Amino acid sequence: MHFHGLGWRVIALDRDTEALTELAAPLPAESCLTVTADCGQEADVVAALRQVGEWLGDDPLTCLVNNSGIADPVCGPLEDLQLADWQRWIDASLTAAFLCSREALPLLRRAEGGSIVNISSTRALQSEPGTYAYAAAKGGLDALTHAMAVSLGPQLRVNAVLPGWIETGPWQKAAEREEPEHSAADRDQHPVGRVGEVADIAQAIAYLADAGFVTGQQLVVDGGMTRRMIYV
Repeated sequence: MHFHGLGWRVIALDRDTEALTELAAPLPAESCLTVTADCGQEADVVAALRQVGEWLGDDPLTCLVNNSGIADPVCGPLEDLQLADWQRWIDASLTAAFLCSREALPLLRRAEGGSIVNISSTRALQSEPGTYAYAAAKGGLDALTHAMAVSLGPQLRVNAVLPGWIETGPWQKAAEREEPEHSAADRDQHPVGRVGEVADIAQAIAYLADAGFVTGQQLVVDGGMTRRMIYV
């Protein structure tokens, strides 16, 4: 909704058809395309980007946002982590970003000043117990970001946004939507005095999409939480 408000045509890929339908409902059909796809699966991504190309016609894809991932970062004890489960976290974030970027390149290269924004996480910088696979996926995404920036420049820029605690409850599909309740302790973890909002990340993406002299960078959007020392 943020980007549509800026005048962008918006394309959304997701495994959840119900969520996509709710997303598209208030938007004009000519400015919003939704495609059901698992971004961690090669065949899905190839088919989805073919559909995107058909919808765009001769127009370019100006900005690709890789925001796929598993929301729950906790995988439990390392000794109990199965390879298949590890791979799910890696595919959902890292493999998905690779596949979507690869397939979107011909459309991005049509644009002047096109860019890719990868949504990483502050857990690429610091961890909590039992988050091995999630942290590895996001750390790999940060490395992929600077590698692509070097290889794809100067035609394309590639950056990463590292969100901290972002409250997404009000933005879930209707069946799972919830209003957050944050304690004073929750707010006090952040030097800005509040938990993050979806709009904070949208604004960061919009900035990077337009910042012609910024590439290969990691933009931490966490209200200062990772800079604050908390003694327990």
